[in-house]
Amino acid sequence: MKKLIFFIFIFVQIDISAGIVDSVSIPSKAMQREFNAVIVLPEIYANSPEKSWPVVYLLHGWSGKYSDWIRNADLSSLSDKYEFIIVCPDGGYAGWYLNSPLKKDSQYETYIAKEVINYIDNNYRTNANCKNSFICGLSMGGQGAIRLISKYSELFEAAGSMSGVMKLSEATKKYGLIQLLGDYESNKSLWQMNSCLNIIDNLSGKNKGLIIDCGIKDRFIESNRKLHQKMMDLNIQHDYYERPGGHSWNYWANALDFHLLFFKKRITGKN
Repeated sequence: MKKLIFFIFIFVQIDISAGIVDSVSIPSKAMQREFNAVIVLPEIYANSPEKSWPVVYLLHGWSGKYSDWIRNADLSSLSDKYEFIIVCPDGGYAGWYLNSPLKKDSQYETYIAKEVINYIDNNYRTNANCKNSFICGLSMGGQGAIRLISKYSELFEAAGSMSGVMKLSEATKKYGLIQLLGDYESNKSLWQMNSCLNIIDNLSGKNKGLIIDCGIKDRFIESNRKLHQKMMDLNIQHDYYERPGGHSWNYWANALDFHLLFFKKRITGKN
């Protein structure tokens, strides 16, 4: 007796949409060289020539580089989900997103705030105004994001920090800041004028969106708490979160989704 064997094939359509990843080189007049960057575009970017897009500038941490975020987080899916152009520029191994008076080849504040933004606006279909421009980052990049919106509030609608170093004097013994700002004891005013904890006053009355996020086991949690309290005292509106976790990629990759959601709601007027 022959057996009849039936094979049933079930076809399941899976949505595998993914953003488009560009790798570019962005020149810097301020530092007389070029730096690599990763640009992530929503998948529908290419098929929507009439549409312009909001931008998130996503900063890496100390000892990192421009490719850190794309290697550790699913930026393509996030770009699709929230419909942002995501820009990951290079901030140097220990550039701290500030202009060093001691190292003329370390002018990352000017590079990010002027040169990178100009390049992106000139080469991609962006909504070239502050209402659609956002900046965030982790650790060194977290302080960079808060510093830059504090100094250039006209450029950004909102900023986010994950595990940011909000008081630079917490990093006097290593992390390359002495090479940028000089010895702390001899240059206290220079260190203070570059610390988020001291320049956050600039955002009083500016109605900018701010999201501060730090793990309860993070070594920089105390300066985040101090910044939160100071913003409360100054009546600077912001979202502040402490969640389980430490200074790690597990924490930052998870936190990024919350920051992008915060920025998206800023555009839609829901926060």
